[in-house]
Amino acid sequence: MPDYSPIEIMTVAAARKLRNGMVCFVGIGLPSAAANLARLTHAPDVVLIYESGTIGAKPEVLPLSIGDGELAETADTVVSVPEIFQYWLQGGRVDIGFLGAAQIDRFGNINTTVIGGSYQKPKVRLPGAGGAPEIATSAKEVAIILSQSGRNFVEKLDFVTSSGYDNKTRGSRRLHGRRPTTVITDLCVMASDAESSELTLMSLHPGVTTDQVRQATGWELKIGSNIGHTETPTTAELAALRDLHSRTAKAHCTALVG
Repeated sequence: MPDYSPIEIMTVAAARKLRNGMVCFVGIGLPSAAANLARLTHAPDVVLIYESGTIGAKPEVLPLSIGDGELAETADTVVSVPEIFQYWLQGGRVDIGFLGAAQIDRFGNINTTVIGGSYQKPKVRLPGAGGAPEIATSAKEVAIILSQSGRNFVEKLDFVTSSGYDNKTRGSRRLHGRRPTTVITDLCVMASDAESSELTLMSLHPGVTTDQVRQATGWELKIGSNIGHTETPTTAELAALRDLHSRTAKAHCTALVG
């Protein structure tokens, strides 16, 4: 048995997407864990931007939301929300956006709004869009991080919150962003095909088979011509990630008790 969990290898694989000095627009949850792991390991000078206006955030613990004071207290500077979106994101100054999702389709469209039923009366109402639609369409590169199953990798979304590609725009590059370019799951890494813009299996995590990935995908998955294999998480990566989660749990529990 591996000495790491599927969530851990997913987080590590996402963290490795970041290089030192990159500007990353970060979503809360798994994207934030991956981005901060990169900062704590191989990319200490990565610039993390959060939607609330914090630039160069270096949180000691993972934030509960974009409004968490930990972000402002540790940031190089804090600017207005309009400046974050107009000057940094829409101005083409964000190298990569890290996003989560509740559902995703074969063209990288994502849903973080409602599941089941109608918009007015869904079975589940999710947090909503936030800044994800702008990140998905304006960052130079977009990585989506989520666990994989047939429930969230679906043929048709219940709601399109953030645009990837569709039958009318497939292969186009509207605005100056590239749309979702990479999807990192607990099973594999997928990339958007240059011709069809359809998500294509590119790399398997250790011990995972192509059939397992197919079974966890709600459409007929495209398979790359030369499937790679994700490198096993290193001892240093796992130690940094676990320490980050341990500090976060302790800090949040202390805050609740206090």
